[in-house]
Amino acid sequence: MKQISFYHSLLAVLFIVTFASCSNNDPSPVNLSGIIYKDLNADYAPQVPNPNPGPPLRPTQTNKYTLFSFKTGAIVANADSSKNTWDIAFQSTNIILNINANVAVKKVQGIFDELKTAPADGYVMDTWDANTKVRTVAISRSPRADVASETNQWWLNAGTNMSTIVSPIAGRVFFVKTSNGSYAKFEILSFYKGAPTTVNNLTDLDRYYTFRYVYQPNGTTTF
Repeated sequence: MKQISFYHSLLAVLFIVTFASCSNNDPSPVNLSGIIYKDLNADYAPQVPNPNPGPPLRPTQTNKYTLFSFKTGAIVANADSSKNTWDIAFQSTNIILNINANVAVKKVQGIFDELKTAPADGYVMDTWDANTKVRTVAISRSPRADVASETNQWWLNAGTNMSTIVSPIAGRVFFVKTSNGSYAKFEILSFYKGAPTTVNNLTDLDRYYTFRYVYQPNGTTTF
């Protein structure tokens, strides 16, 4: 009887160890909730009247990008712009991806919470022409005629040339292959400080991004 009890105890221990080992290495996706990042400063500069016909001027802007990491959920210092520690960056209505880290993006139209799986293909990276010093961006400010429709990824409606109101396109969700090989999805909610429901062109400060994102830390494509 003692031998049988010892045998059963040994089997129980092996089962527990095996189960714990499988649980610790279980690659199954983790369902995560969206995080809203509020008022990311994308080179805010006060507007001044234009002496000529046209939109207001911004003589004090720095033209520096604000770098962001989906993994850490935080801004990355500009001094680290050449490193693989950031994914995406914002300056005014311009959005760029980390070329050095091969960050890529795919636009999907739909409801953020209902888009549970990152697309398998169709991702686009920024490119840089060393001869012309021109960056071609994957996420553009307006529709582009020089690319195929499936990679024509723009994020805003800006009205007329005289309008300074920037409206993110509703339901435009971007899936990202991040700098560390994981996946994230994000949706821009507002371009104005405080994310006002109705924008007042005279009082609301622009160049402040509010966006919602989910970062999947386990390397799977499911959110």
